Amino acid sequence: MTLSNYLFTSESVSEGHPDKVSDRISDAVLDEFIRRDPLNCRLGCETFTTTNRIIVGGEGRCGDDGRGPMFDANGDADAALIEKIARDCVKDIGYEQEGFHWESAKVQVYLHGQSADIAVGVDSAGNKDEGAGDQGIMFGFACTETEELMPAPIHFSHQILKKMADARHAGKTPGLLPDSKSQVTLQYENGKPVRATSVVVSTQHTENLTTDEVREMVRPFVESVLPEGWMCDDEELYVNPTGRFVIGGPDGDVGLTGRKIIVDTYGGAAPHGGGAFSGKDPTKVDRSAAYGARYLAKNVVAAGLADKCVIQLAYAIGVSKPLSVYVDTQGTGRVAEEQISAKLQEMVNLSPRGIREHLELNKPIYARTSAYGHFGRKPDADGGFSWEKTDLVDGLKAAFGA
Repeated sequence: MTLSNYLFTSESVSEGHPDKVSDRISDAVLDEFIRRDPLNCRLGCETFTTTNRIIVGGEGRCGDDGRGPMFDANGDADAALIEKIARDCVKDIGYEQEGFHWESAKVQVYLHGQSADIAVGVDSAGNKDEGAGDQGIMFGFACTETEELMPAPIHFSHQILKKMADARHAGKTPGLLPDSKSQVTLQYENGKPVRATSVVVSTQHTENLTTDEVREMVRPFVESVLPEGWMCDDEELYVNPTGRFVIGGPDGDVGLTGRKIIVDTYGGAAPHGGGAFSGKDPTKVDRSAAYGARYLAKNVVAAGLADKCVIQLAYAIGVSKPLSVYVDTQGTGRVAEEQISAKLQEMVNLSPRGIREHLELNKPIYARTSAYGHFGRKPDADGGFSWEKTDLVDGLKAAFGA
């Protein structure tokens, strides 16, 4: 039995959160690999951040585009290049603090060549198509709660922090620092969100700001994001509820790539297969198939075939075809799920190569995904967030007379 009246909460974290700093560095390294060798590069890159220390590790491969090899004769990556990428990321985020500074942090690189055992399973050869870079299950989701066809709690949580970050970068919020978190609880009536019952925002700040000053700086961002009439009661707006947040970022807590998978996706409103995205090239279906599943689900909802749509794709390492394509419209569908599944597979090749080529994923478009969600974003002219396009809508409508 589906609940119709309930409260639901989602959270987001900013680009300055320790885990997001790590995601950003891993994805920026990936972008550099793709710039140098867009079709054949491979990468699985993990980043660890803590007080004035950054450690980048993993494995990959990359051809030489004329700027010199990415890996030396021993199979070790160009440490100086990776270090520069890491420092540039931290600088762009805005960390110039005693405990974490883009210029003085120690950077260590442990990135080496890809295992031949993995490569032979993934690469195409002869009559063998490109296989999945790993086994796994991936989910996509869309719903009509927002214009972006995203669940409202995670969408508003992202937007609060994104607006705060934009203002900070523009110098409009002196005293607010990069590390922040948000949490939005919405009241649902008859299955639809109607108002916020509580909002939590914790943001790092300088010593000179009081709790009340921080609260009044944050409040306008919350009010600007929530729809008119949705603002929670004043006593349910919690800003820095501990009262102080001066030490933050990797100096306050360790950061690791891939630890914010629910923040990255649907805020808990839909299933997640378990695999993280950042630092992984698009042959790895943890990333590309999750993007593909979102693309399909969003087009189903945008075409008016359902108000909600969950899509699951399953793969085995080295196997090119999906093992299953599952569609669930959660009782909101206007067309049978098996018909939707069949039509989507007819319209889009859901092999790893097919998804990568259809969405043009072999482009340096990944650093921008590392904060404020991988979904619900506007497609960019250079191919970023291509999985948010709704170019299947006309075909779906024609197929089902919607």
